[in-house]
Amino acid sequence: MGSHATLTVATPERMGRLGRELAALLRPGDLVLLSGELGAGKTTLTRGLGEGLQVRGAVTSPTFVIARVHPSLVGGPALVHVDAYRLGGDLDEMEDLDLDVSLPESVVVVEWGEGKVERLSEDRLEVRIERALGGAADEDDADDLDPRRVVLTGIGPRWAGVELAKLA
Repeated sequence: MGSHATLTVATPERMGRLGRELAALLRPGDLVLLSGELGAGKTTLTRGLGEGLQVRGAVTSPTFVIARVHPSLVGGPALVHVDAYRLGGDLDEMEDLDLDVSLPESVVVVEWGEGKVERLSEDRLEVRIERALGGAADEDDADDLDPRRVVLTGIGPRWAGVELAKLA
């Protein structure tokens, strides 16, 4: 039960715009699980989300702090941006992060969260970003111009009836 969409995102600018469009669908308490290889565009998408939610602070990859909270500038939900890459097996550690923010009142975006955050909520939006052309990433910047395939899957009652396909 839920909704599903697959889009092709040709440029980093479009990825940021997708984040802004997605932000319009998000509500306090939403959990967004982002997956994709390094450099796929997860942080670019999250930056767009932050712009759409009108939160404070530059959205950058939170690798070294594990989680970063961006309070709303307009009375909306805060954006909690989590990098679960170095978290252990599950999110007990996340409770220990003491995020001084209430997750039910925030939009929580988790990178590298597969297998770690699913039990936080029965409702979640999974966003998988893949290189549309396949092939391994190399380090040159031209690689950033590869189109991406973005697969959006809404799981649980929260996402039933949400038309993710409209984002395409």
